[in-house]
Amino acid sequence: MNGSREPLLRALRAAVGARAVLDDPGSLLAYESDALTLFRCKPAAVVLPENAEQVQACVRVLHEARVPFAARGAGTGLSGGALVPEGGVVIATSRMRRIRSMDPSRRIAVVESGVVNAELSRAAAPHGLRYAPDPASQTVSTLGGNIAENAGGPMCFLHGTTGPHVHALDVVLADGRRECWGSPTAATDGFDLRGFCVGSEGTVAIVVAATVRLIPLPEKVVTLLAAFDSIATACAAVSTIVAAGLRPVALEVMDQRAIRAVEASTYRSGLPQDAGAVLLVELEGPAARVPGEAAETEALLRAHAPLRVERAENAAQRLAIWKGRKGAGGALGRLGPDSYVMDGVVPRSRLAEVMRFVEQVEAESGLPVANLFHAGDGNIHPHFSYDARDPAQVATVERAGARILRKCLELGGSLSGEHGIGLEKQHLLAEQYGAEEIALMERVRRAFDPSGLLNPGKGLPMRRGCAEAFHRHGRIAS
Repeated sequence: MNGSREPLLRALRAAVGARAVLDDPGSLLAYESDALTLFRCKPAAVVLPENAEQVQACVRVLHEARVPFAARGAGTGLSGGALVPEGGVVIATSRMRRIRSMDPSRRIAVVESGVVNAELSRAAAPHGLRYAPDPASQTVSTLGGNIAENAGGPMCFLHGTTGPHVHALDVVLADGRRECWGSPTAATDGFDLRGFCVGSEGTVAIVVAATVRLIPLPEKVVTLLAAFDSIATACAAVSTIVAAGLRPVALEVMDQRAIRAVEASTYRSGLPQDAGAVLLVELEGPAARVPGEAAETEALLRAHAPLRVERAENAAQRLAIWKGRKGAGGALGRLGPDSYVMDGVVPRSRLAEVMRFVEQVEAESGLPVANLFHAGDGNIHPHFSYDARDPAQVATVERAGARILRKCLELGGSLSGEHGIGLEKQHLLAEQYGAEEIALMERVRRAFDPSGLLNPGKGLPMRRGCAEAFHRHGRIAS
């Protein structure tokens, strides 16, 4: 940062303390991308506030100086949603990790935005409660980031994504004002700012704390793992289970490449490596109901000629299965120096069709693809492995990703299920929404941030030059 920025740095240090402002190249390197490394842009500085008041103070400084800024949690996002343009500042909320209160009788907790997802459930467990949304990154991702992206996870088939589990938000607006959106009782006044903020990708306010809903731990859990010869058969089994009126908490599919990557990693859990795909089905609920539902589900699985069907006999076996599923993303890092994870959505009835298309794209691109996805929601996650040092592979992987997302739209789906639009998909947004709809979104956003300083350029189409300012390779796939 040049000398002209020194007054800004001094003001930020006054707001949070000298040690909580990072501007050296080594520290900034960790903040130049999120988990999607297709996009990189090094911030001018990173501030690490400890509380809401410090967030307010930082925002006021940045707003007055007209410097763009964005909030960031653990950096596990997969759409480039927590980057700032050159000269911008990242407000990292990772030090705001207090669970301010927990009320077991009302089944709510008030938590700061830097609280790690899984830590909240661990804190609630002694009260017989848990926090339901469970993104695969839940051992590291923070609630602020989960709220910004309306994160889901394997268990969202039954429990839904983040939104229904958030009652109220304590937010800092783009000019430093602080407001409470929503109600601890989940009541609304007809203008649901809380709901508007959830999933807005940090572009309308910075969440500093949230009042969230907790649910009881289930009386009974049954976990089934069925191995099939192909993804198509696994998808057909999913459709049969849903058509029968059953409501598992999770319906997860992994293909052979993902299985083998897991079994070659520290996440190995005994998955059958000869299977073309495995389907993980978990049911939970009252002890009087779940065994019957599990027996019916197992019968439906066997009707699709599985290679095998296994049932977790105890908690240790169940945890091992989930270790393999939730560790799969990390295990796939073994397949190449870089990875690109897709996040398209299709109707469940079109899952087999879109997966055949993914196989076609894989064959034509020459890049290996592993698939693991939330089959119950039709939310696919193809993982492309490639080498970002090779411009040809970069161009190929971006074209392949755009083709898959367009196919999702063609089949009646959406560009994103839980990762957000961010920088990754903003150039495709006009293919899902009309010009009037996008203009309305832009008008609403300007109402909250007239200066355009809060996480600029995310979630809505940008001019090509603006988009390329963030892009590692200086181009956007057409």
